[in-house]
Amino acid sequence: MGVHFRSRTILVIFSIVVSVLCSINKVSSIPNTNTTSILCNSGVYTKGDPFATSLAYVLSDLEAITPVTKGYNYTNISPFPNSFAYGHATCNSTLPSIDCTTCLGIAIQSMINTCSNRIGARSVLYDCSIRYEQYPFDD
Repeated sequence: MGVHFRSRTILVIFSIVVSVLCSINKVSSIPNTNTTSILCNSGVYTKGDPFATSLAYVLSDLEAITPVTKGYNYTNISPFPNSFAYGHATCNSTLPSIDCTTCLGIAIQSMINTCSNRIGARSVLYDCSIRYEQYPFDD
């Protein structure tokens, strides 16, 4: 009887430990969003310029698609032929997708705050980078 009771106690304790471990949320890392560099093209666009619409499209698309792209490396071009915008974004491949999204959001905000109304800019953080230009480029 004592051996049966001990085996059953161990089984119950094991079940409790497994249940607790399974209920703990997956730990995610925090992206390093410290800025390495922000570079701005010297050319500017004005309010109402069609480039503003193209740029908004490209930045939104980069932020949404890069974190769900294998290797977190994505390039795009706006679909508006009256004023194209070209973009490229990357994230550290060891980050969870949600952290890639967070990092890119911070990179975009930093870039826009620093390079307001510029036809090109690049924001490089430790765990991600993003660039846009009014012309095609190859990083």
